[in-house]
Amino acid sequence: MTIQMGFGADDFDLKTWRGVAAEFIATGLFVFLGCGAVVAVGGAADPAGLVSISLAHGLAIALLVATIAHISGGHINPAVSLAAALSGKMKVSTAALYIAAQMIAAVLGVLLLKGIVAGPVEGMLGAHGLSVYDPATGQAGLLDNTLGDGAGAGLLLEGTLTFALVFVIFATAIDPRGNAALAPIAIGLVVLVDHLVAVPMTGASMNPARTFGPAVVANEWTDIWVYFLGPAIGGAIAALVYEYAFIQTDKEESAMQGQP
Repeated sequence: MTIQMGFGADDFDLKTWRGVAAEFIATGLFVFLGCGAVVAVGGAADPAGLVSISLAHGLAIALLVATIAHISGGHINPAVSLAAALSGKMKVSTAALYIAAQMIAAVLGVLLLKGIVAGPVEGMLGAHGLSVYDPATGQAGLLDNTLGDGAGAGLLLEGTLTFALVFVIFATAIDPRGNAALAPIAIGLVVLVDHLVAVPMTGASMNPARTFGPAVVANEWTDIWVYFLGPAIGGAIAALVYEYAFIQTDKEESAMQGQP
């Protein structure tokens, strides 16, 4: 595995910019739809709201990945682009452009939502936040810990959720042996399941762009580092584990057997 930097003039060709444009459009739509679902149901205070939010995010990402995968790879997530760059699956320069486009598009997606919904019902526009367990209510929540206010548990949860997401992406969409045709469905399902588990605790981001957009527009920055660092670490570990444990091992076994 070799990390490709790719900062030469030839690395910024029309194909690259088409990929950037696809990531920009898809990420903006994903954040608009995801945050819109949160606003529409008024949060996940009840099981129906939790299921609605989970379905909206899972179905949206499945549809959008299927739409742009042939153009950009269908990352729609800075953590995925970072993982692809660290594992040598894409150039660092391209990943940087993808991430910039994703973050900007996320803000614009939430601004579009803010311009549509009535002020009294917009709430925090789908902004993420940590929920520590409260014995008085008995509802699902994070374990309070030495980092304070559940930040440590939130970091671990977001890292684990993103590990699951990126592992599925590598197994289906990036591994040449994977079933690429089913990748959008698998990715959508893991996003849906992750939301069902974690919405009551962290909001189930696993995507720094999804967190960044509403944070900027709603000016809500509490524990924002958890939603950047957790997905970055979880995604990077998943990419490196899959690359070295499965892709590289398969190449070595094929070489020993004299296969191409």
